[in-house]
Amino acid sequence: MQINDNKRLVLLALLSTIGATVGLLENSIPIPIPVPGARLGLSNMVVLVTLVLFGLKEGIIVSLLKSLILMLMSGNVSGFIYSFSGALFSSLAMALALKYFNQIFSLIGISIIGSTFHNIAQIGVSAIIINNIKMFIYLPFLVLIGIITGIFVGKTSELVIQKLKLTNNFRGV
Repeated sequence: MQINDNKRLVLLALLSTIGATVGLLENSIPIPIPVPGARLGLSNMVVLVTLVLFGLKEGIIVSLLKSLILMLMSGNVSGFIYSFSGALFSSLAMALALKYFNQIFSLIGISIIGSTFHNIAQIGVSAIIINNIKMFIYLPFLVLIGIITGIFVGKTSELVIQKLKLTNNFRGV
């Protein structure tokens, strides 16, 4: 059964909203690590699932909509540029890894690639905004945290994809 355009649009809207909601909830979880910008990255699970089930275009759309909706829900307009740039770079990196290196990397590896590129983009944007290249000092710490959370996000995404493929809504996607 091939999924029709209306159903596809509804599913993508739901995924974007779920991603933003998870991101909002994630923002309320205190991280006991004193590294600016450190987050769990749980909302990226939705992006990875979308990339696998739908593809590059839809994954990027969900990723960017998730950032926009999260900004509107949280009111954090200044954080939007970081979220948006991280989401775009992360989505592109994961999509390329899925397309060209899926025989080498599991979804856990692809998730780690996504978190690494998300951190590179955010640090790059912050270095540009505050005009200080020393922001890259934080990158190794963020990448280490991203590896740990990327393992969780990748494994959870695998489980979610397995379950979704069993439902009627995601057959033919």
